Amino acid sequence: MSSYRLIPSTVEKPWGRRDLPARFGLNADRRVGEIWFTAAPDMPQPLLVKYLFTSEKLSVQVHPDDAQAQAMGLAGGKSECWYVLAAEGDARLGIGLTRPVDTDALRAAALDGSIEQLIDWKPVKPGDFYYIPAGTIHAIGGGITLVEVQQNNDVTYRLFDYGRPRELHLDAGMAVSDPAPYGRLAQHVTSDSATMLVEEAGAPFTLESLVHGAGELLQPDQGPFWFIPLQGSGLIDGQPWVSGECWLIEDQADIAVAQPLHALLARPAA
Repeated sequence: MSSYRLIPSTVEKPWGRRDLPARFGLNADRRVGEIWFTAAPDMPQPLLVKYLFTSEKLSVQVHPDDAQAQAMGLAGGKSECWYVLAAEGDARLGIGLTRPVDTDALRAAALDGSIEQLIDWKPVKPGDFYYIPAGTIHAIGGGITLVEVQQNNDVTYRLFDYGRPRELHLDAGMAVSDPAPYGRLAQHVTSDSATMLVEEAGAPFTLESLVHGAGELLQPDQGPFWFIPLQGSGLIDGQPWVSGECWLIEDQADIAVAQPLHALLARPAA
């Protein structure tokens, strides 16, 4: 068998929520911020898929790229992307800065809290998509549910955390930050949009939005790939799949669609 339904695990966070969608089967006595999808430890997993549920702003943070991380003896860097599933009230994502600053000014802003005003806070709605390359200073606001696809390296440098009693990583963060505006255009991807979302030189993965009708059969190849169904149901090599899951396909698979499909398909870069 080369198709694996990945195991979801919940991660409690101070900015998490108790009102998660019923399909995740969680009770309301825990403040869950993330659901991670992972395979057996002995399986190569260069990518990690998460659902995030926010009630408050996450820390302002940054990640190194592969070369920067490996120079520090780490396995690799961390680029990521976000697809917004739900947004409440004045929901915003902080991506890049409103203007370029030098490293000294960035450090001073992180120390006195004014970095929050330097962040470019972008209003978001369901269907909005952003690719966040390593080096981009970023934060996720409250009232947002999103899917995150990232390189599977646990390397995050917090620059500011709104007074929460957690460690900051200013020296490491300054060394890898690009303290400038985010130069990419926003993408808006509805549930009936089939398009490539990440397909640029230097990106460590590709990401595609798939749309297929009931009764269709998909036979994607070029594994491994991560199949992330956001809507629909069906069978993968005879095994039932439903929305809210994540599957790792090692080589190829027959994906039968019973109810209309909208999914994300992620592949590590060649």
